[in-house]
Amino acid sequence: MIWTVAFSLLGLMALSLPVGIVLFLLGIGVGEFFSAFPLLRGLGQLIWSSSASSTLIAIPLFVFLGEILVRGGVAERTYGALDKWLSWLPGGLVHANIATATMFSATSGSSVATAATVATVAMPQAERLNYDPRLFSGAIAAGGTLGILIPPSINLIVYGFLTETSIPQLFSAGLIPGLLMAVGFMVITVLICVIRPSLGGPSRSFDWGARLQSLTQLVPIMLLFGVVIGSIYAGWATPTESAAIGVVMAAIIAFAFGDGLGRVALADALKGTIRISAMIMLVVAAASFLNFAMTAAGLGRQLTQMIEGAGLTPFGTLLLVIALYIVLGFFIETLSLMVATIPIVVPIMAGLGYDKVWFGILMIVLIEMALITPPVGLNLFVVQGARRSGSINQVIMGAIPYVLVMLCMVAALIAMPGLALWLPSIL
Repeated sequence: MIWTVAFSLLGLMALSLPVGIVLFLLGIGVGEFFSAFPLLRGLGQLIWSSSASSTLIAIPLFVFLGEILVRGGVAERTYGALDKWLSWLPGGLVHANIATATMFSATSGSSVATAATVATVAMPQAERLNYDPRLFSGAIAAGGTLGILIPPSINLIVYGFLTETSIPQLFSAGLIPGLLMAVGFMVITVLICVIRPSLGGPSRSFDWGARLQSLTQLVPIMLLFGVVIGSIYAGWATPTESAAIGVVMAAIIAFAFGDGLGRVALADALKGTIRISAMIMLVVAAASFLNFAMTAAGLGRQLTQMIEGAGLTPFGTLLLVIALYIVLGFFIETLSLMVATIPIVVPIMAGLGYDKVWFGILMIVLIEMALITPPVGLNLFVVQGARRSGSINQVIMGAIPYVLVMLCMVAALIAMPGLALWLPSIL
């Protein structure tokens, strides 16, 4: 049954069917052919129960927060400010791409939204200043992946919801690895551009007056992040309540430091929020039904017995799971990969003694790799969509060095679990 479900999943995905529909069809198939009970009768109740959690209300709120900042012109001003501070480094504007993606990761909670935001603002600059299209676009795709690791992360909210893990702990656990990966992206950019200066582009220097003046565009975003995350750890607000506070603050920032929010911009922000949130909730509801069907049919028990029967040590099992996520990441969209595997994999890893918070961060880093590896790496297509010329192969080639940084972070998390667990332990 395990292989039947696995090959059915890959086959339906190959037909380019919507992910939520694929998961529903698999759930119906498992219930009809492998379960002794008529599981389809419980579909309505399962969809309702998986969607009615107050925790999930944070998802559309964080998406709306990011949309407001983009539509209100805050993204463009932030990018210009970071350009003044970082473009003197080897690689020039590539560092502004990474830094802007890092800052918007700390507000939007979505990798795809972060990559789309930075790509829209940065690509005209790349063409105007004659940057190498591979490294420039690859850095945007890689920087965008930080949106699901640096809090507030929509994927971490989904992980916490499915595994009954503390979302504030997950948020704090993702902060240090996320910032370290951002630094790693910039370090490898410097190394590449020192070895091959032609890949970078012109380095530019600005006087301190211009830099200090640009802080007026950076402070509001930092303040927004501080209020959203700080209110959670101070005990003043739940993640859902902090998201609502963030939406209000984002609107104020858009009016005070951006272009404001006219009728058209607000309508576009609402449309974007509805579209993204509906996609996420469809996947969550469909995955909940599939997981229920697989549990009722005994698939989780079979998989557990298969792994235990392999005679692997806990560390060997961890390496097997890592390899599984890397391979599946080539073919399955990231959120779908998470919700389809979490109910099976996480109990196994927890039973072997691995901390669920730590494993959640490790999983997110592996999921980030899936965002920039072909053939279904979403960030690759998002960045390519913002370009006016060239093939997606250029984006793929430019993203490869940043995949190596992610692999180094996976190794670092295994060797030093405190990278993820130290901050939650002291907060």
